[in-house]
Amino acid sequence: MLSRKLLNNSIEYLKQQGFENPDVGIVLGTGLGQLVNQIEDQKVAHYNNIPSFPLATVEFHTGKLIYGDLGGKKVVVMQGRFHLYEGYDFMDITYPIRVMHGLGIKNLLISNAAGAVNLDMKKGDLMQLDDHINLQGGSPLALKNIAEFGDRFTDMSAPYDQDMNETLKSLAQKHDITLHKGVYASVVGPQLETRAEYRMLKILGADAVGMSTVPEVIVANHLKLPVCAVSVLTDECDPENLQPISVPEIIEIAGKAEPKLVQLFKGLIESL
Repeated sequence: MLSRKLLNNSIEYLKQQGFENPDVGIVLGTGLGQLVNQIEDQKVAHYNNIPSFPLATVEFHTGKLIYGDLGGKKVVVMQGRFHLYEGYDFMDITYPIRVMHGLGIKNLLISNAAGAVNLDMKKGDLMQLDDHINLQGGSPLALKNIAEFGDRFTDMSAPYDQDMNETLKSLAQKHDITLHKGVYASVVGPQLETRAEYRMLKILGADAVGMSTVPEVIVANHLKLPVCAVSVLTDECDPENLQPISVPEIIEIAGKAEPKLVQLFKGLIESL
């Protein structure tokens, strides 16, 4: 069960490690770790040392919080996130968002790797999340004591912050970066989708599909924390010409596209 005591233990430990008054929280997705190289005066806390923190089990998620200076702001970066497909529950997945909020972040930036359901979008492109579809079969707010932490019935009519999205759009135009706008569908995984499932996602109105992000965005809205999210599109999900997925290829494509994401996030942070 989510409790103030657990949260306070985690927050106090991080403050003792020098994680003082961060302005921006950042969640890095699969294959998206280069941003940390831009952070100055780093302080690092490994998940296994933070009281009550879950542990990352996916081999390409490293499992640490990094604090420092980026774009003239204090940031705390989550390098390694948690997923339903690892056996975690929604409270575990979103616990770090509540911890970062407790440390004092005012804005949350999220990245992920996703498959392009909209075939006008190509491998290596970026997509700004304008809306989402929760297909994970649950909610991080479905807790008996959730009212202790905010409104139980959280409004989701505009889950992504319009001001940050507009800034990202302007930055993309300035730097000649392709930045689509679309709807992200979040599924459980870890298996990839069948041809029929990709057809279903398209009918539902999804432009991209992945296995993360939505629970974190729901909790950000619960906390009234402005949030934006960008997907790196690592494969094209054409049900009429579906090829087997290669995880190493996904990681490679994410790595090649990441400098564009870093440029956008750094510019956005500078503007906040």
